[in-house]
Amino acid sequence: MKANGFIYLIVALLVYACTNSSHEFNNKSIPMIEMDHNIVNQTLDSLKLRYNNPDVQRVEKSIGQMAALWTDKDGSAPEFISFCLENYTNDEKEREALFKSISDKFELITGSFHKIDVGLKEPLHMAGNEPDAIDMEMGGYDVSAHFKDDMFSNKLAFTVILNFPAYNLQEKQQFGTGWTDLQWAYARLGDWFSSRIPADIQQSVSNTLTTADNYISGYNIVVGSLLNDAGETLFPEGQTLISHWGLRDELKSNYADKTNGLEKQRMIYTVMKRIITQEIPERVIDKGNVQWNPVTNKVFENGKEIQATPEPDTRYRIFLNNFLALKKADIYNPSEPTYIQRAFDGDMGFSKEEVRDMFTRFISSEQIKQVAGLVKKRLGRDLEPFDIWYDGFKSRSSISEDDLTAKTRKQYPGAKDFERDLPGIMMKLGFSPSEAQGICDKVQVDASRGAGHAWGAVMKGDKARLRTRIPEAGMDYKGYNIAMHEFGHNVEQTISLYDVDYYMMNGVPNTAFTEALAFIFQKRDLSVLGIKENNPQKDLLTTLDIFWGCYEIMGVSLVDMAAWEWLYEHPDATPAQLKENVIRIAMDIWNTYYAPVLGEKDSPVLAVYSHMIDNPLYLANYPMGHLIEFQLEEHLKGKSLATEVLRIYRMGRLAPQIWMKNATGRELSIDPMLQAAKSAAENLE
Repeated sequence: MKANGFIYLIVALLVYACTNSSHEFNNKSIPMIEMDHNIVNQTLDSLKLRYNNPDVQRVEKSIGQMAALWTDKDGSAPEFISFCLENYTNDEKEREALFKSISDKFELITGSFHKIDVGLKEPLHMAGNEPDAIDMEMGGYDVSAHFKDDMFSNKLAFTVILNFPAYNLQEKQQFGTGWTDLQWAYARLGDWFSSRIPADIQQSVSNTLTTADNYISGYNIVVGSLLNDAGETLFPEGQTLISHWGLRDELKSNYADKTNGLEKQRMIYTVMKRIITQEIPERVIDKGNVQWNPVTNKVFENGKEIQATPEPDTRYRIFLNNFLALKKADIYNPSEPTYIQRAFDGDMGFSKEEVRDMFTRFISSEQIKQVAGLVKKRLGRDLEPFDIWYDGFKSRSSISEDDLTAKTRKQYPGAKDFERDLPGIMMKLGFSPSEAQGICDKVQVDASRGAGHAWGAVMKGDKARLRTRIPEAGMDYKGYNIAMHEFGHNVEQTISLYDVDYYMMNGVPNTAFTEALAFIFQKRDLSVLGIKENNPQKDLLTTLDIFWGCYEIMGVSLVDMAAWEWLYEHPDATPAQLKENVIRIAMDIWNTYYAPVLGEKDSPVLAVYSHMIDNPLYLANYPMGHLIEFQLEEHLKGKSLATEVLRIYRMGRLAPQIWMKNATGRELSIDPMLQAAKSAAENLE
């Protein structure tokens, strides 16, 4: 479902705003020594005098960044000068040795933190007993919260800044094409201490996001207990779906049901709207002992209607709590003083304006109506709002999901059965036995309490975790499809940790790049099951499937972005006010870009995504991931998937556009997909 966006956020806080790297900041919230230009210049002159030929650009950048973060607790101005003279490393061989020493120790520290975190969160993430109060408290504990404070207190942070300065995104894009792998690794080490967030704020964020994650993990709808107006149940008894992922995937699967599929889709769509508006009866959340008609919103017990109170805006209270917790870090990030800027400029490596422009141009393109006309023709009816999840461009859309589930349940009755088959899955995708075994030995599969996620290791020797829902009857097709997605994440996480030249380069430019590989694996789920797709239109259909998926998730992302902008304009908002305005924003975006195509004005459905609640501002990574996926797939045509995946994901954490250029020969753009969608639609028509 995701490459644990919650974990990415915590890791981002641990690394302290990875690309928040301006050397022009002055943190007024920390008692600072008045480092006027005379002191800074005196330090620079002293270093230049001591070393005949220092790297002037590096020295000036390092001293400026140190001066911005040095507090009265760290020492006087003379002590600042003395520290710089004693700890600056001019010799490049000595600097490389210093880098390796710090890198090795940081891998051990952060990897150990991660292992503890995985253990503490097991009751929250894995199937089993309901988490108790201790599980919740310990699951929200951030063992790394004091790491940054400690590193500044013992001045190791200043040693890093002095010898490995931070570069902002523009500098990385400008200079990075000429950097060696080692220079890139130096720059990534410089990212670690570009801000100074106190431990109590970091712990507060961890607690808040853990609460949000737990709320979403338990937000299940027993669709087997839903009633239509005739008092009939349409779904199998006891069938339970997590919101929003399970509801969405069930809605998609019903395009293949020509008998009750449309009625079931309309019912799920109504459930989604009740969740968004918080009109959903609290009694039906994660419970199947009553029956519920989502259209009339009436609840029945033993055949008699009972009174049921709506959920009390919990969804929006949790959303608001996330905002308030993350906003506390703003004053410690003066170069990116809002969480919005840190999420986009920092974590994504694209500005909010760039992303918004890309998305709005895409969803207002002429190709949208062209492809929508094709969808309407294929369905033989007018489009409805839930057709943003139209699944008919997949070859499997005509295959009964019951048949697919029968196959997956037989093959994978439990988590360990899927784990044992991972090397075989990789070999079916073209990896050699040694390549497959080498990666799969580093992946562990668990049954998930929530929708599922992938959680990569943070140090060599540890394992990546793959989690997906596995009912008692065995892995159903939905769980298998999600597991293939998460396995794609695990493959990226393992390659980009074990195969990069330097630990500081581990990972990818942003989470959209791991989403891309997850999509690539997920799309090959049927071939792995041994179901051949001989459709000569397969490539055309695949293009339109990705295109339509982008249309859906880009609108969802725009709602998420606009909701955060509204919160920054109204930081004292109540949950009720937030709910009202999220719904208004969702309707406005719907009416502008979706109602002309899908009908029904004022639909709030774009606000249903659970990521808005448990993964703040993560949603934009999905459409970006689809765009990256598309360009990667175009590049992979006629090539070995295994060879290219190993080559590309070994590059590590370069700047996004440099990574794309090295991987596919061109920067990321919406144009290739728009052109391909136009051609595909014309050919299919």
